[in-house]
Amino acid sequence: MKTPGRRITAAATAREWAVVTIEGKSCIEGIAKQGLVQRTGLSTRDLRAVDPGLSYPSSIFGRERAIVVNLEHIKAIITASEVLLSNSRDPLVEPVRRELESRLAGATQKLLSPNNAQGGQESTNDVPRGATTKALPFEFRALELCLELASKRLEMETLALEKEAYPALDELTHNVSTLNLERVRQIKSRLVGISSRVQKIRDELEHLLDDDVDMAFMHLSEKLMYQASVGQSSRFDFYKQPPQSNEESDGDHEEEDALQEEKGDENENETVIGFRPNLDELEMLLEAYFVQSEGILNKLATLREYVDDTEDYINIMLDDKQNQLLQMGIMLSTATMILSLGITIVGLLGMNIHIPLFDASPSLSFWEATGGVIGGSLGLYIIILAYYRKRKLL
Repeated sequence: MKTPGRRITAAATAREWAVVTIEGKSCIEGIAKQGLVQRTGLSTRDLRAVDPGLSYPSSIFGRERAIVVNLEHIKAIITASEVLLSNSRDPLVEPVRRELESRLAGATQKLLSPNNAQGGQESTNDVPRGATTKALPFEFRALELCLELASKRLEMETLALEKEAYPALDELTHNVSTLNLERVRQIKSRLVGISSRVQKIRDELEHLLDDDVDMAFMHLSEKLMYQASVGQSSRFDFYKQPPQSNEESDGDHEEEDALQEEKGDENENETVIGFRPNLDELEMLLEAYFVQSEGILNKLATLREYVDDTEDYINIMLDDKQNQLLQMGIMLSTATMILSLGITIVGLLGMNIHIPLFDASPSLSFWEATGGVIGGSLGLYIIILAYYRKRKLL
């Protein structure tokens, strides 16, 4: 009764993977985590990078038997003979699978053509590494396709953002409204998101280009050939001298000088020490997409500068409007003060007291008083405005 229960549990924990072979054939397989570890040689920690349920940063790293690729919607494990795509039911993964099928099938047919079949062995031995006449290994072709599709998606999003952003920014400069401000705010948030995604891929490619050991781990086909020629089935030693014991590490300066001399003879000991492939092919491949990511970042940086310039222009416009409102407020406040002064004078003249002014003709005294109050108020208002302009307050 325990065995069926265990089978049900294993089947329940299995996840579907789209498997594309070196011949360009694909199928959907349910592979459990433990089976995937045995199949690819990866650790459970490495599998987190391709888990669709986890938010893992963009990364590309090589292991002894596989390359783990986590780029945008592409979460793949590349071995020397197949590609395993995670989250196979995702609509964004289906085009990746179809493109892998067509590319790998076309490359296989080209390699098996009569022209290549006659001189295939010669091209393997005689053509120098990095020459354009030699086909890339399977893992590099799959890695190139993953990089191409991820870069193409980011570039398409960048172009779409540019087409939407520039008209919206121009509209905002002509009409500062709540709707236009909301559109620009959304565009800016998308710009920040795309820039961070491109920056992560660019940093990952830069890290690989700076680390020869990581690039050496990604030569899966050559490692298998080297393993078959040497008869080695254990882990490979990349660029490293044999490990030293604690006694040797605690030696005197003379032993350290001897180690430095041994490092100078590294080229002579390469075939004995470990596996060291030619990194030209992979370096050129990664450098091409590094340059492409730099180009996308430059486009986004240009768009960000345009957004910043538009924001500065809008802030200048708003500051100018605010200054105009402040000037109008000063003028209104001054007019209110002058009007209040005139009202005070009229109130004093309207008091029921006897003064010599009341002895004159009523009609004449009314017009004189009214004209004097209005004229004095206007004259005082003009004098105050002239003072403001002299002090550059208006």
